[in-house]
Amino acid sequence: MSIEVVYTAESTATGGGRDGHVKSTDGKIDLDTRPPKEMGGSGEGVNPELLFSAGYSACFLGALRLVARTEKIALDDASGVTAQIGFGKDSDGGFGLTANLIGYLPGLEQSVADDLMRKAHGVCPYSKATSGNIDVTLLAKV
Repeated sequence: MSIEVVYTAESTATGGGRDGHVKSTDGKIDLDTRPPKEMGGSGEGVNPELLFSAGYSACFLGALRLVARTEKIALDDASGVTAQIGFGKDSDGGFGLTANLIGYLPGLEQSVADDLMRKAHGVCPYSKATSGNIDVTLLAKV
């Protein structure tokens, strides 16, 4: 697969990684990173999983809206996506992620909402990037 890049995001992490700082070259992100309390940290800064959940939820909602437009299905303005990103030890002794994607699609029939979620999962670049690498669960709430 070939990708014609139209935009590149660039950020640099410094310090201790999870316990450090991250800044984007355009200055839009300039954050301290801290492990969450559940991982022995202070929980006072952001962590990579929070940043990933924000990006994944926004990207997936964009994919949902694209698929809905293509299929001529009107989405309510209150539609949204929540991405829950889990972090933990994997069976190989390393670490891994899980993702639960919850689509809030008021006004649609359940079968239509489920179908849109499946199709958006095939379109979303984050879903494509994680395919076969992390367990992703899709849930549509109407």
